[in-house]
Amino acid sequence: MSKLIDTYGRKHRNLRVSLTDRCSLRCTYCMPNDFAAWIPNDDLLTTDELITVIEVAVSQGIDEVRLTGGEPLLRPDIVEIVERIASINDAPRLTLTTNGLRLNELAQPLARAGLNRINVSLDTLSRERFKTLTYRDRFADVIAGLEAANSAGLFPIKVNSVLLQGINDDEAPALLAWALENEYSLRFIEQMPLDAGGIWDRATMVSADQIYKDLSTHYSLTPVDGRGSSPAEEFFINGTSATVGIIGSVTRPFCGACDRLRLTSDGQLRSCLFSNEEVDVRKVLRDPNKEIQEKRIEIASRFQKTVLSKLPGHGINDPSFIAPARPMSAIGG
Repeated sequence: MSKLIDTYGRKHRNLRVSLTDRCSLRCTYCMPNDFAAWIPNDDLLTTDELITVIEVAVSQGIDEVRLTGGEPLLRPDIVEIVERIASINDAPRLTLTTNGLRLNELAQPLARAGLNRINVSLDTLSRERFKTLTYRDRFADVIAGLEAANSAGLFPIKVNSVLLQGINDDEAPALLAWALENEYSLRFIEQMPLDAGGIWDRATMVSADQIYKDLSTHYSLTPVDGRGSSPAEEFFINGTSATVGIIGSVTRPFCGACDRLRLTSDGQLRSCLFSNEEVDVRKVLRDPNKEIQEKRIEIASRFQKTVLSKLPGHGINDPSFIAPARPMSAIGG
């Protein structure tokens, strides 16, 4: 039973944990190619600190943890982190979101360590478009990583795709055909104002409505009942049990059922991806005047504070909305 209930009655069971703000790609919707405002290494939580916070979160009712970044597989102790989370009493379900570049070497070790499932970001089936989107020629590495995840049994494998006008906005049907062929679970995500480069433009964003329309020209889509707290609207494809998801973060907000909190790699709790407020737990962890049990009690209190400060929605569609100062890579995807 979650103890993390906000003033709107939402019970929080899911914690997104960013392990680093570094990334091996430069996806244009996430950060500029020349981005260099990295979090200082000394500010990043250590493995012991991460585990302490996650243990407290589990004691408060968190039952799913997703490791994110940046790119979480750049963390040199990633396998140890997974193993230690999986060893926590009443261990949470553990998933990870990655760009896939290191999956070929790490999928098996991660599965053995206790990782339950994986999300891989891939926005195009074209090597040339991949280079345009990411500024890196690593398309083949992502495909190899997906195959390695499949071999390691990290099911279901979810693939996240963002469509951008004039680059890959024509690929929705082809991406779905490829996902069905490979038995991946595909989810399209509306581009969000989290790039830190100021390129986001609502007028050129490929909307959930447009994605649905493009898919419907090739497939029969039937809504799946019982969405719950999932960010994706799911649709059965051609009357089968196979599904595709569309996450309309901007045009179809799902805030009313949100059950997620976030921990940044530098130890800040956030109630929402788009929040401009953070609650510092790193300061508690590094307080030399507190014993470990005192720290745990204070961290639990700060989880409560974060939840109680949560707004009813992210407010993107409000004229007064101010995008977070941090890019997605620093907050955690």
